[in-house]
Parts: sequence; C-alpha cells; structure tokens
Amino acid sequence: MDELFARARRRFPALQSGTVFLDGPGGTQVPQEVIDAVAAYYREANANEHGLFAFSRRSDAIIAAGREAMADLLNARSRDEIVFGANMTTLTLHLSRALARELGPGDEVVVTRLDHDANIAPWLHLQERGVTVRWLEFDPADCTLRLEGLREAVTERTRLVAVGGASNAFGTVNDLPAVIAAAHRVGALAFVDAVHYAPHRAIDVQDLDCDLLACSPYKFYGPHSGVLYGKREVLERLAPYKVRPSPGHVPDRFETGTKNYENIAGVVAAVDFLAGLGAGEGFRDYPEGRRRWLKQALAAIRDHETRLFSLMLDGLLKIKGLRLYGIADPARLNERTPTACFNLEGHSPAEVADRLGAEGIQVWDGDYYAWEAMRFLGLGERGGAVRAGLSLYNDREDVERFLDALVRIAG
Repeated sequence: MDELFARARRRFPALQSGTVFLDGPGGTQVPQEVIDAVAAYYREANANEHGLFAFSRRSDAIIAAGREAMADLLNARSRDEIVFGANMTTLTLHLSRALARELGPGDEVVVTRLDHDANIAPWLHLQERGVTVRWLEFDPADCTLRLEGLREAVTERTRLVAVGGASNAFGTVNDLPAVIAAAHRVGALAFVDAVHYAPHRAIDVQDLDCDLLACSPYKFYGPHSGVLYGKREVLERLAPYKVRPSPGHVPDRFETGTKNYENIAGVVAAVDFLAGLGAGEGFRDYPEGRRRWLKQALAAIRDHETRLFSLMLDGLLKIKGLRLYGIADPARLNERTPTACFNLEGHSPAEVADRLGAEGIQVWDGDYYAWEAMRFLGLGERGGAVRAGLSLYNDREDVERFLDALVRIAG
C-alpha cells in the first residue's frame, strides 16, 4: 500500500518543490496526466462544439468522455445526468434560480449550520420568493449535525433539503442516508454538497438516492471546474435560465455558454488517474469496468489517509495550547475526513498559517466559506481557525514536518 502511494506521489510535479501541501481541502495538486490532457486539448481539439470539422468533433468527444467519467465516479445511471459548470457554487446558484420558478410563499427549504456557504446562500435567496428557510443545527462539542432536529425542521411544506456530505471546515462526515430519507418522506428533493466528501470516500448516487449532488474536480486532483449530478427526471422537470439558441434538452440546457473543454479533458484524466490507483498497470482497458477500479482506489485512499490522520491527530492533541474543533476521538475516525481545524493559544490563525508557510508547509486560515459554522462557534470575528487536510499524495514525513513546526510555534 505504501509503495502504491509512493508511486502516485511521483506523478505530481508540484511535489518536486519540497513543499508540504496540507491545503487540499481548498484544492489539490494535479498529476502529470491532467497537465498533459489539458495541454493536448489546446494542441489537438481547440474548437467549440457541434461543428462539422475535426477539432470540433474532438471537443464533442471530450464532453461525452467527461460525462462518462463522472457518471462512473458517481455511479449515475446515465451520462445525461452529468452537468459541467465553472464550479460548485455557480452550479448551485444556477440550480437555485431554476428551482425558484416552482416555489413561493408557504414552501420551505432546510439547510444546515455546518455547511459551506455555497450550500446555504443559494437557498437563502429563495426567501425573495417568500420561501421559508429552516435550519438544522450542529453540536459545538464535536461539530456533528443534531439529526434529532430533522423531525422539526422537515415538514410537509419542505420542498428541498440541502446537506453537505462532509464539512469542509471540521471534516465531519454527515449521515446522508438519514437526511435524504427525511426529505423523501415528505416528497422533498435532497441536494448533497459532496465537494469535501468526494476526494475521500466513494460516492454512489443510486445507493444514496439523492436527487441532486454537486462536487468539484479540483478537490480530487483535477482542474478547476464543477460538476452537478441530477436524476434525469429532476433535471427534465426544472427549467433553468438560458439563452434562447442554446439546447433545450438535458443536460446541456443547464450548461450556460461555452464550456471549458480543456478542463473537461482534465477531468477525464483525473478520473482515469484515480481508476489507475485501483487497477494498477494497464488500467485504461477497464476489462471489468472503470467503476470497480474507482471504488477500489477510493477505498485505498481512505485507508491511507486515515492512517496518516491518526498520526496527525495524536500529535495535535499533545501540543500545549492547541484547541481542535470537531471529532477528536481516535475511535471515531470513520466519522470524519482527514481534515483538522484548530487554533493555537496566543497565536492568531493567520500568524500560524504564515509561519507554517515560511517553512514550506501550506495550510489555510480563516473561515473557508463555512461562514455560519464559524460564527456559531464564535470564531468569525477572531480570524477563524487554521485548517490542515491530508490528500492521497501526503506521507508520514509531511505529517511529521507539520507537527514539528507547530510545536516550535507553540513554544
């Protein structure tokens, strides 16, 4: 297993700098395959789609390949259930506007206090239509959702329940089946923000039975872009805002303007890279289906990251004056991603991040757009917190360098 990830590390050119990248929750580095795919697009296929010439037809093929790749990663029934966009935030705002056409006074939506604002603000905008927003709170002791609140929050008037797969701030993995089931009991749509979940766990939208799910390939080793999955019947029901000449069929009608074709080529390469971790040499033939190898790869990644995070968590809890937010029990690592959110007594989050950065260790500080959660914990006006997250390319040496540097900062 260690050799598998040692080989994977060598595929990331940025790692040659000697930098310790613990900023993965904000965006991961990319392997050489992704860089090559984006560059190849410009050389071999740089044209808009639906033209009657070779470069345009290659763009058409790349879009189809991108939808197939993401359908495999998410286990969608069809590639027609995959929508590409600039990022998850833009796609969710676009979706919110489409849903607003169906809603009005008396309707309700449910959001959680734990989420990234990209899964809160788009739904708050529905209040302009007279929609009522209800909140599902979280326990500040371990930053887990208070699921008992579902009984009160989800009512017969609920039309949509929006929940994160995992908290981008604290790493909490939410009980998606419970939340989705609560939405469906009253006939509401279930929307999942899987941006922080997708790099660390395999996703099966058919098994989850969510109606809509969004994720960001740049969080799982791809280029900057966003992906929306929607059950075909849901996408066909909703009427997004679009320009008149653009296609009226799904999924194209949700993709406003010219697509970012080069990034879609990079998304295919990123998914293939992940599949290769599961299948080993010769994986591009997919003799037993790419989906199988993706599941195997995500299982291996989860095991690798959990082992490293166990080491990181143990070290963090020993540092004097360090306050960790979220699940801190080593026996509950299956309930969180390998993302640590903390503050160090006597040092602002920005100071800690700056001093780590000076030693070649990249972490984030602030609220990471988990705006409601940080305000709820009383951190919003105090600079937020420091966030360090592990990705598949991190190793034991990265964790040790990080912990040693923190000990020196703590004094």
